[in-house]
Amino acid sequence: MNAENKLYFCGGMRKLITYIYEYADWPEFTWNNEELLFTLGQVRNLQGKLTGKMEALGFVLREEAVLETITLDVLKSTEIEGEVLNLKEVRSSVARHLGLNVPGLVRSDRNVDGVVEMMLDATQQYKKPLTANRLFGWHSSLFPSGRSGHYKITVGKWRDNKTGPMQVVSGAMGKERVHFQAPHSKVLAKEMNKFLKWFNAKDTLDPVIKAALAHLWFITIHPFDDGNGRIARAIADMQLARADGSTQRFYSMSAQIKTERSKYYSVLEKTQRGNLNVSGWMNWFLNCLKSSLNASDKTLGNVLNKVNFWKKHTDIFLNDRQKKMLNKLLDGFDGKLSSSKWAKICKCSADTALRDIQDLIKKNILEKESEGGRSTNYQLVI
Repeated sequence: MNAENKLYFCGGMRKLITYIYEYADWPEFTWNNEELLFTLGQVRNLQGKLTGKMEALGFVLREEAVLETITLDVLKSTEIEGEVLNLKEVRSSVARHLGLNVPGLVRSDRNVDGVVEMMLDATQQYKKPLTANRLFGWHSSLFPSGRSGHYKITVGKWRDNKTGPMQVVSGAMGKERVHFQAPHSKVLAKEMNKFLKWFNAKDTLDPVIKAALAHLWFITIHPFDDGNGRIARAIADMQLARADGSTQRFYSMSAQIKTERSKYYSVLEKTQRGNLNVSGWMNWFLNCLKSSLNASDKTLGNVLNKVNFWKKHTDIFLNDRQKKMLNKLLDGFDGKLSSSKWAKICKCSADTALRDIQDLIKKNILEKESEGGRSTNYQLVI
C-alpha cells in the first residue's frame, strides 16, 4: 500500500483514502485553536496598526499605496503560476480601473485587464456575496481567449472529466509525479454550492481564520480547468478585505506566497493528503499573512519616498519629459538609465535627452553612477 494512502473505518468498513475530500465527514475541518491563537493575535494587531498608519497619511498617499499594493498582488499571484506580466501594463490597468490620475500610463493587454478586473472585483466589492456566476465571470476574465497557453479549456463553467481526472502533476514525461487529484467533475455543483453557502454565511468564525479555510477548501475542490490558484488567492483576498472592513489594500498576501512558493506547495500537498485536522495549513497561512503585513512597510516606504521627493523639489522647474522619467525612476526603473534609453522612452533626440539629464545634474536631482563602463548611466541623488 502507498505510504501516502490511509485506511479509514466507516460503518465497520475499511476505505482507502488518498485525499482529504474522500473522508465521509469532509469538509468538517478541525484545527488546534491553542496553536493558532498567539499568531492570530499578532496578525490582528498588525492589521490594526497598518490601518491606523495608513489613515494618518491622507487620501492621496493612501491612493498611491493601494495602487502599489494591488499592482504587486496581481503580478505575484500570476508569477506563482509561472506566468510573468508586464509591470507597466499591470500598474496602468489598475490605475485606470480605480480611476486614478497617474502620469505615464501605457496600454494593457486584455489578459492583464482580466486579472486586474478579477482582483479588484474581489476586494472592491467584498461585501457582495460570492456566487457561481461571479466565479464564472472571474474565470472568463482570466482566460478571455478561451485558452490556457496553447490549450483550449472550458471557460466560465465548472470543469468536466472528458479528458480524464484533473491532476496537479510535475516532472518530465514518463517520470511524472501526481501531487494531487481533484474530486470528480460530477460532484462539483454540489461541492461548490456547499462552499459558497459557507463562505457567504455570517458566523462567529474569525474572518482571518475563514480566509485560510476558504483558500484551502476552494483549491481542494479545484472546480476549473485552470486558474484555480489565482482564484483561490482572490477569494482569500476578498475575505481578508472583509476582515479589514476596507476596500483599500495595503499588504499583498500573494507577494509573500511567491516568496514562500516552495513551502506553499509543500504544505498544501501535505494537507490535501492528510486528514481533516488542518492545523499545519492554518499555522502556515497565518505566519505567511503576518510576514506580508510586516513587508507592507516596504511599500509604504516607497510611497513616502516618492512623496517626499516631489515635496523637496516642488519649487524646481521641470519639463514634462523630466517629470515622466523621474517618476519612472521612483517607481523602480527597469535596468540602468542612460541617455539613449531616455531618448527612446521620451521619443526625443539624443541631444535633447542629454540636455534634460545635464539640467537635472545641475539641479542636484540626478548624478552619474560611479561604476565605469562603455556607456554612462545615471541615478537619483539620494
